[in-house]
Amino acid sequence: MKYRLSALGVALCLVLSLTASLPAAAVDESTALETIRVLGIMVGDGQGNLNLTSHVTRAQFVTMMTSASGYKDTVGSGYGVSLFKDVKKDHWASEYIKLAVEENWMVGYVDGTFRPDNNITVEEACTALLKLLGYDSASLAGSFPTAQLSKAAAIGLLDDMTASRGETLTRQDCVTLFYNLLVTQNSAGTIYGTTLGYTVTNGEVDYSTLVNADTKGPYVASTGGSLTLPFPSSSATVYYNGTRSSLSAVKQYDVYYYNSNLNTVWVYNNRVTGTLTGVSPSQTAPTSATVSGVSYSIGTSAATYKLSSQGGFSQGDLVSLLLGMNGEIVDVIAAQEGDSSYYGVVVSSEKAASSSATTASSNTSIQVTTQVACTDGTVRTFYHAGSALSAGRLVSVTLNSAGTTVKTMQTRTLSGSVDKNGTSLGKYSFASDVEILDTNGYGGYARIYPSRLAGVALDSDDVFYYTLDANGTIDRLVLNDVTGDTYSYAYVTKSNDTSSGTSTSATYQYIKDGETHSLNSSIVYGVKSGAVALLYEDGQLKNMRQLTAVDLTDLTDLTATSGNKTYQLGEKVQVLLLDSSSGRDYYITTLGEINSSEYSLQGWYDQFGCSAGGRIRIIVATPK
Repeated sequence: MKYRLSALGVALCLVLSLTASLPAAAVDESTALETIRVLGIMVGDGQGNLNLTSHVTRAQFVTMMTSASGYKDTVGSGYGVSLFKDVKKDHWASEYIKLAVEENWMVGYVDGTFRPDNNITVEEACTALLKLLGYDSASLAGSFPTAQLSKAAAIGLLDDMTASRGETLTRQDCVTLFYNLLVTQNSAGTIYGTTLGYTVTNGEVDYSTLVNADTKGPYVASTGGSLTLPFPSSSATVYYNGTRSSLSAVKQYDVYYYNSNLNTVWVYNNRVTGTLTGVSPSQTAPTSATVSGVSYSIGTSAATYKLSSQGGFSQGDLVSLLLGMNGEIVDVIAAQEGDSSYYGVVVSSEKAASSSATTASSNTSIQVTTQVACTDGTVRTFYHAGSALSAGRLVSVTLNSAGTTVKTMQTRTLSGSVDKNGTSLGKYSFASDVEILDTNGYGGYARIYPSRLAGVALDSDDVFYYTLDANGTIDRLVLNDVTGDTYSYAYVTKSNDTSSGTSTSATYQYIKDGETHSLNSSIVYGVKSGAVALLYEDGQLKNMRQLTAVDLTDLTDLTATSGNKTYQLGEKVQVLLLDSSSGRDYYITTLGEINSSEYSLQGWYDQFGCSAGGRIRIIVATPK
């Protein structure tokens, strides 16, 4: 059977403490396998196969023991000494066998042989590992092999082992045995894995820190997408932007990492191009840089140098940042070394008051500062020539050696249903890293994910724009007010409209995200007390829309029920507690603090015609 590790983003997020209440014996088999593999205790063949059903020889076992000891980085295959007549100095395991004998982990036979090719038995393996743990004959009661097997069972070495006395070990047995070794106490009462510098909590090895510690990088791919790896590329498992791929997908300037024990490479094509507007805290020793209005931490000495006063870049330059797995700057290249494009909607756009250049650039033709919500959900600032653009306009941004160009785009509509798994829209599949942006026409935006659209039917008015990648799958999708997630939501506690002749005014008091706001306006929005959606344009309140109220009879972490109808909760649902005894005061609370048995619940949902809207945005709980 062939075993492979999932993407590093998953590996680094694997938190074994979620199962901390389980004993060591309950550790998942795949977790134990990948732990032993990432530590190099067990490695695959040239094709990466671990051959777990194969039996383990005495020579193979001592190499595993070495990798599971403090000597793991000091011993290797090569010429050693002839300690035994059947282990010549040029035997591939001679150095490992020499170490095992010197440390008294294992011994030879009375006839002067070590018998390296003999399959190792359970009792032989347990005897060796007990010695590695520091248990001597004084700590054992009885004779071999009963004493050794009893002690091994008592300290947990044999937990989950299927092989028994007299049987030879398979590689799968060794996975279990060596994982148990790491979480077992040595003779001094210390968890053995911690003596090697590993983190062991409640009988489990912290796998994420192991992957992180043994993963090398970041590096930058050279011309033609060439990578420098310490293992054959033909046997490498490759993940490109988190998805299983191949080395043929790698391009120049991609950032990559590798783990030799896993024969695995993680490649990231995450490049940000825009105007460099500053570094912090100083140009002498910068630790972060701001490009297109977004700040990024600097993660390598090479990037630090290039962005410093001694490097080749300065404020106002068009640059491309090469980002690593955690979004840090790995390297910096000139923007002209490759065109970059962004798609999105205008959040704000402002033309300079005079003909002088902006402080962001030395280019006197640049007169407009435009903020664009890009399809990846990031708002970027672009400096360009031309006229200011209205908020909500669909635009493309191209950055190359000629500078920055922001263009209004014609819509490219699409209709169809998103399947129930959120993997396709109509006849097109979604790319694994698809970027979806919902917009509301006022500059409001929300980055959403395919699962949010699962089962939703979209017509041509719902889709502003889409692009297809080389595989013919949707990699960017801009929506027109489909989810309702682009709005801010508030609860109006007081609403007062007044008219005097031709003059009108309105006063509103509302709670938004736990804070109380007051608004005196010459615009009458026509909303009453209750939940509303707030629409902003260029940072100014443009409109209010009343939500629809419904009495709730049941509530979960994800849904609310009213009679026979179930509503989805908004991802950022706000919960207010009404204290009617003190003059209708409202307090912010959480879902976990309320229920339908002790409180009367009123939900407010958006009903603006959004295809994927109709979600409960605000809940008001009143004690019964």
